[in-house]
Order: sequence, then C-alpha cells, then structure tokens
Amino acid sequence: MTQVTFEQLLDAGCHFGHLRRKWNPNMAPYIFMERNGIHIIDLYKTQAKIDEAANAVRQLARSGKKILFVATKKQAKDIVAELVQKVNMPYVTERWPGGMLTNFSTIRKAVRKMVSIDKMMASSSYNNLSKRERLQIEREREKLNKNLGSIADLNRLPSAVFVVDVIKEHIAIAEARKLNIPTFAIVDTNSNPNLIDFPIPANDDASKSIELIISKMVEAIEEGLAERKNSRDKEDIVEDDMLDDENLIEKGAKDEEEEKEDQKRPRRPRKTVNKK
Repeated sequence: MTQVTFEQLLDAGCHFGHLRRKWNPNMAPYIFMERNGIHIIDLYKTQAKIDEAANAVRQLARSGKKILFVATKKQAKDIVAELVQKVNMPYVTERWPGGMLTNFSTIRKAVRKMVSIDKMMASSSYNNLSKRERLQIEREREKLNKNLGSIADLNRLPSAVFVVDVIKEHIAIAEARKLNIPTFAIVDTNSNPNLIDFPIPANDDASKSIELIISKMVEAIEEGLAERKNSRDKEDIVEDDMLDDENLIEKGAKDEEEEKEDQKRPRRPRKTVNKK
C-alpha cells in the first residue's frame, strides 16, 4: 500500500479543525496550532494514524473478517457507498438502526423478511394480489432495502466498525464499545479520541478529506483480501504436493509387499529331460 503523503493531506484539507470554542480538550495532542480562531490539525500525526489504522484493517481483511462502515452525513454517504462496494464490505449510509449491534438478531429478522418478500414477488401468486396489496408490499420492500440492503450479507456481528463522524454516529460507537468491537474513526477537533481504538485526526466535514482516508482504508482491505487469496492458493498447492507424496509412498509400500509375497511363494521344481 502506498503511504499517504503530507501534500495529499494538505490538498484534501484534512488539517482544518473546528472553531476554538467547540474544541474537545482530549484532542490537544493532535492539534498543531490555532489560526483565526480555528484549530489546525497536525498532519504528521494524521499520517501516522492513517498508516496504523490501514495496517490493522489489512490484517482484519486478511483473516476474512468483516468491517462495517458507518457514514450517514450528507458529505460522506455517497463516497462511502461507492468505495466500500468495491470490496464487498457492509455499510450504513441512510440511518443507523438503533440496536443494530446490540440487538443484531432482530435486524437479521428484518433482513430475512426482505428476502422472503423478494421470493414472493418472484412467484406467480404475486400477480394474483390486488394492485393495492402489491403497492404496499413494494413500498415495504423499498423501505427495507434503503435501510438494510447494504448489510444483507452480514450474517454475524462485524469484527470492526469504521465511523466517519464520531459525534453524529455516537450510538454506533456506544453499541460497538458495549460489545468490545474495535472502532476506527475520523476524529475532528470537536470529538473525543479516547472513545476510539484507532482514531484518525482529520477534517470529517470536507468530502475530499473523507474520500482520501476512506480510499486508503479500501486499498488496505484490497491488499488484505489479495494476501488471503494468495495464501489459500499456496496452501492448496502444498496440499496437492503432500497428497502426491503420500500416493507415491503408498505405491512404494504396496510394491514392496508384492515383492515379499512373491519371494514367500514356493517355486515349482524344474523338470529334467533325459537325453538318449
């Protein structure tokens, strides 16, 4: 993975924080200076934190684990949906359904309901329903797909949660912390980084800043998935070689047994012919 440069962070506006009166004192270690009443984030620390988070994300992807991306704010939802779809990771961009992690079984029931509606719509009995009933079913399907369509493939709790705005997604952070799920987040100067396991100090309002950081996380996931695929291919090759060796050993042992049996068999005496 290519390391994000200081110039890229500067061009994306990652260094702009909030007004001084809105700051969280816990963000003091990540603030470089104050200018015109606005805090400026130390981009060298942002750079280090992006690398740290990317390495952790790559290891999770390499282990075949799922990372849930949460970004319901207007600037981030389209960016996250577009980038995260490439690596088939679950994401929430419309509205955080309360209890999605702490009450995961109920959310799964809603997803199964959506699947059952799809099966019913594909069957011939669906055409026998009245127009009003079909319209109600279609509206319910659209509503479920809007809120839960992106997490339909999430059969178990995610191994990590990546959040764009800590304050806006405070319910998602609280649920993840309650279940001891590792959290990654873009943390602005008005947020508390102590709530996050892997905080990335940066501007969480600029679309360019969000796109740069999310793209680096997606790149790390792609690398992790590629490493997982390569390691599986190598394991398959090693297993094939081991099977070939076992077959050769079995064949050699069988040949030795046949030779021993041939030696044990009594030989018939040769007939002697008397010459006159």
